[in-house]
Amino acid sequence: MKGANQTAVTEYVLLGTHKHCNLEVLLSVFCLGIDSMNVLGNALLIGLNVLHPHLHNPMYFFLSNLSLMDICGTSSFVPLMLVNFLETQRTISFPGCALQMYLTLALGSTECLLLAVMAYDHYVAICQPLRYPELMSGQTCMRMAVLSWGTGFVNSLLQSILVWRLPFCGHNVINHFFCEILAVLKLACGDISLNALALMVATAVLTLAPLLLICLSYLFILVAILRVPSAAGRHKAFSTCSAHLTMVVVFYGTISFMYFKPKAKDPNMDKIVTLFYGVVTLSLNPIIYSLRNAEVKTAVLPLLRGGLLSRKASHCYCCPLPLSAGIG
Repeated sequence: MKGANQTAVTEYVLLGTHKHCNLEVLLSVFCLGIDSMNVLGNALLIGLNVLHPHLHNPMYFFLSNLSLMDICGTSSFVPLMLVNFLETQRTISFPGCALQMYLTLALGSTECLLLAVMAYDHYVAICQPLRYPELMSGQTCMRMAVLSWGTGFVNSLLQSILVWRLPFCGHNVINHFFCEILAVLKLACGDISLNALALMVATAVLTLAPLLLICLSYLFILVAILRVPSAAGRHKAFSTCSAHLTMVVVFYGTISFMYFKPKAKDPNMDKIVTLFYGVVTLSLNPIIYSLRNAEVKTAVLPLLRGGLLSRKASHCYCCPLPLSAGIG
């Protein structure tokens, strides 16, 4: 049965919003613009973090990881989706669909973990500044990043194995823009209770647990900030956290809206909301950090003038901030 399942379906049809051609034209233009902004903005952030010595610290190391993940996330499905908007037959091969589902799920899980790691970095910088060089050493940063990426990809591998072992009975029409795991599961003609359980456990461990850690970190941060005697010190600490906190609110706010909103009468609306989450949310990170972070804005100007290209990166990439800049 499993062997027949693998050979019977060689490609899948992605419906998208095929009955609304005008809507797809608007979506294609919108997604192309947003994806271009996402790639350019996140690539700029990575370039700044590599070239600017003042950004060689744990916070921007993790931000570079997040930017790389955002580029990979949209690149895993947006290019093919844009091509399908222009094609009459919207198909994707079985290996392509399996890879697309694997990457989108893995990168989504990794983002949750990276946001939690960044919250911990802010907690250490503000609540334990004297131990910051010890707790956030270069080796520790690298281990945290590898653990975040590794956990996300291992979880996605497990979920993918559980999905593709199911019988699909020749069903190959996916009612979505891309191979999203829940849309693929709807094609299965067997028992998916194990898949539902595995997804529920993964959601609790990789989505809710990081959110709890983020909330606890900011609770301790808030208590520490309120103890700072000077208004300037409190403002500096708040400004340090504002960009990351905005990212967390946007990320988890979008997820909450997706899964807790009333089911739309038009099924296309649910697909468009998922598309908004996958494309727009990932593209907001460079905008948020550019507008909310003074160090990034300061680093952009000399880069635009070409001054950074001749500057040597004399610091280790993940070396900690000086104690005086631990919360800056």
